[in-house]
Amino acid sequence: MAQDPELTPGAAPGRSEGGGPTDEHHHPPPLDVPPRHPVGRRRLVMLIVPIVGLIIASNVGDALATTLATTNPLALVALNARNRNLVLVTNELDALSYYAVATARLLISDPLFFLLGYWYGDAAVTWMEKRTRTWGSTMRQIERWFGKAAYPLVFIAPNNVICLMAGAAGMSVAGFMLTNLAGTLVRLYLIRRLGEAFEAPIEDLLGFLAEYRIPLLVLSVVLVAATSLFEVRRGEGELEAVLHLDDDLEPGEEPGAR
Repeated sequence: MAQDPELTPGAAPGRSEGGGPTDEHHHPPPLDVPPRHPVGRRRLVMLIVPIVGLIIASNVGDALATTLATTNPLALVALNARNRNLVLVTNELDALSYYAVATARLLISDPLFFLLGYWYGDAAVTWMEKRTRTWGSTMRQIERWFGKAAYPLVFIAPNNVICLMAGAAGMSVAGFMLTNLAGTLVRLYLIRRLGEAFEAPIEDLLGFLAEYRIPLLVLSVVLVAATSLFEVRRGEGELEAVLHLDDDLEPGEEPGAR
């Protein structure tokens, strides 16, 4: 959705302020984009609370996906608009409901992560690296690409990581929102076309889910609960990461303070 090189927005990654290349064996210096507004604990909490709510909604959507896909597809999209859910229910929804609810659900978290990156810069990137198992090992490489292709990356993959990086890179709010919206609508359009192309097998799958609704619901709930418990015990879950965000961003010190 979209921070590590010490660059002004738009400068090429992998090079220092003086124009010389950075050491390839070390991380590039941190992005030095001062916050545009004073940031304190209260503002951070204003980001954390809705993010926690969205994570809980996504987990509920995962647990109930096999049931909601056949009983209330719109509720499934509202809870968790991941690609597989969208493909599964797109043919069950009229175009207006599909685009309106899916767009709102996909966009609702993006400004939160954009502000997180915008206010906290490299500290937010470091937090995401440590706490995101899937993206952590590749984020520094993405940062190098981001300096040259920020808008294409936001358009193609406006996920939480990209949005956070867009904020840390100092991307304009208007540019970010318009690019994000355009990319999201194109994504939803392609998923809609995909659902139409594979309508028959999707209907067969929905029939299977309806026939075995109760056992699949029990299995789904158990799997989501077990996965969440395992992640909590290892301290690796999304919820765990967000709940400790204030500690990782060094509370008590104004972000961007010199």
